[in-house]
Amino acid sequence: MNKTLRHLGVELEKHLPYTIYSVSVGIIIVGILTYLTSLSASANPTVLSASLFHIFHPLHLLFSATATTAMFWRHEKNFAKAVIIGFIGAVGICGMSDIIIPYISGFLLGTRMELHICLIRHPLLILPFVIFGIFTGLIVPKTIESTIFSHTAHVLLSSMASILYLVSFGLTNWINFIGMVFIYTVIAVIIPCCTSDIIFPLLFVQTEESPSHHH
Repeated sequence: MNKTLRHLGVELEKHLPYTIYSVSVGIIIVGILTYLTSLSASANPTVLSASLFHIFHPLHLLFSATATTAMFWRHEKNFAKAVIIGFIGAVGICGMSDIIIPYISGFLLGTRMELHICLIRHPLLILPFVIFGIFTGLIVPKTIESTIFSHTAHVLLSSMASILYLVSFGLTNWINFIGMVFIYTVIAVIIPCCTSDIIFPLLFVQTEESPSHHH
């Protein structure tokens, strides 16, 4: 357990600069969209951001399932375990990133948030992306580069999804809290994403190798 925690600390340190960059890009994009919708009296920024959330969230799960499954499959060729780990890593842990942590963050900022769990509300929107993500994780080239690519895309999509959830389901005046939105989004992205992509799948690999040699 201590070795796993140390490895998680190392991964968090490595990925923090990339996460800060991704969250900054996400804030810029959502800021531009907020500005553009403010120019039209008929535009509803909440509806627009909710629609975009339902694009970025499934795509986030697609890349999460790919990275998690590929990381496990590279070290142990157990199909059933790979599928289960890929599914839980994407839907469970990254649901924390996109939904639960932003939901809690909105309450901490004094906003009444709506708890919108897409797997329950829109299962047919979520499951195809998760299934194809797992399938892709099983067939991608068994190289470190393949998981780095999916993990990088995963972090950027996670940043967008987390910010869009905040804006869509409660924190409509998010620009007034942009500093705290930035901090909460970094937390929402880096801890679940590093856990699901790297630490979580390696916990179940039956090997004598140390996790520090896997990434």
